[in-house]
Amino acid sequence: MASMFELLMELPLFQGVSHDSMAAIVGAAKFHFMKFPQDETILRAGDPCSHITFVISGKVRSTVVNTAGSFAVSQTLTAPAVLAPDFLFGRVTTYPATVVALEPVSILQISKLDYINILYSDKVFLFNYLNLLSVNAQKAQVGILSLTKGDVDERIAFWITALTQKGGSDITLTCRSRDLCSLFNTPRSIFIAALDDMKQRGLLDYTNTELSIHSRESMLNLLLHTPE
Repeated sequence: MASMFELLMELPLFQGVSHDSMAAIVGAAKFHFMKFPQDETILRAGDPCSHITFVISGKVRSTVVNTAGSFAVSQTLTAPAVLAPDFLFGRVTTYPATVVALEPVSILQISKLDYINILYSDKVFLFNYLNLLSVNAQKAQVGILSLTKGDVDERIAFWITALTQKGGSDITLTCRSRDLCSLFNTPRSIFIAALDDMKQRGLLDYTNTELSIHSRESMLNLLLHTPE
């Protein structure tokens, strides 16, 4: 049981809680543990976000696609990780991404009602969740403000960081280059020159249909005063 406590206390949103608080919520809340084999879909974009969902072992691939299907951003999340926690509440309460197991994966889900009770049970839980929501809100504002110069690299960084989450790796942006030029409202010659510059700086690699981001942190560093 001690190892289970240690595992739970490493999860995002549970870090910093006491052993006694964790023991209390394990006794009171319903924890749903599930296992998924490699390549099985764990969540689909548009599924109701009625539970907070944690990856407690293994790796998953999370992909966000626009409604036209012409633009996709994918990232790998490695345990311990939480999946789209800022969609549990608010106007939109459906998962924004499709999540697939890259290897055998263990998942923990807690219902919204039980999670609300957990938030009320200890201020550390509440602080962790509020801090996560605040970071995400500030990230969007800082990203938008950073675009005032109109630099292509900052526009790319904003899209990447807005559509991925902390801890994301192996990030790819899949889209035809001509559609990307339209998306960023940039002539093709300028856009390709910007990609070449970013490649020389070790930020990404690219083809006609995909940008491969070397690290999410490098994208964050392109945005001024990033909150993460």
